[in-house]
Amino acid sequence: MQERRAALAAFTRKHAAPLDEVIATLDQAGLRLIELDGDDDRIRSLETEVEEALQRVEQLAERVTAGRRAAAETLADRVSAELAALAMPDAQLVVEVDDTELGAHGRDRIAFLLRPHPGAEPRPLAKGASGGELSRVMLALEVVLAAGGVVPTFVFDEVDAGVGGAAAIEIGRRLARLAETAQVIVVTHLAQVAAFAGNHLVVEKDSNGRVTASSVRRVDDDARVAEMARLLSGLPDSSTGLEHARELLELAHS
Repeated sequence: MQERRAALAAFTRKHAAPLDEVIATLDQAGLRLIELDGDDDRIRSLETEVEEALQRVEQLAERVTAGRRAAAETLADRVSAELAALAMPDAQLVVEVDDTELGAHGRDRIAFLLRPHPGAEPRPLAKGASGGELSRVMLALEVVLAAGGVVPTFVFDEVDAGVGGAAAIEIGRRLARLAETAQVIVVTHLAQVAAFAGNHLVVEKDSNGRVTASSVRRVDDDARVAEMARLLSGLPDSSTGLEHARELLELAHS
């Protein structure tokens, strides 16, 4: 009995654990040994599965790439056509689909570039477009993509920056088209754009000498005509401005 106790004590010292844990480890190790005896076959089986899965992923990635390149060409053509009516007649959107490492979303790197005029090198939108141009490219993209009806609300902050006249009217017309399938909120100082709004809100800032507060009010009928005239000429009571404002509203509503 003493020899057995000594052997058990030496065993626990060797494995640095209480006797119960050492015995449990022995049972687990026996099962693991049985598993290891068949590991070579299991490894070969797993390697075959991995190779087959990788081939399948490569095939799917090729299909995704082909679809993206076809869609990129169509999208670029449609957006470029929209830009022509937004005071960017020579601008062209370029959508590049380049190869990269295979990942969860395929093996493509997508880049949106703008060629401002023929002969110019396309540059990334963030580097090659001004604020006004970037806003108009975004508007053109949203108008083209609106048919999908994915986004419920769009907010445009001075998308008409740097434009006026007929180009501003086209911007207003396209915003109205986008509003047919989504809610569109537009911040603008141009009457040509405001004329196409379904709800015209005026943001005003008031001060009593100590506190300055902003307020929002909706304008309709004559009040809207007066606000439009103010945007056009700065003179809300000008008969010429009022007539021009009515003409713009009639054009938008037609």
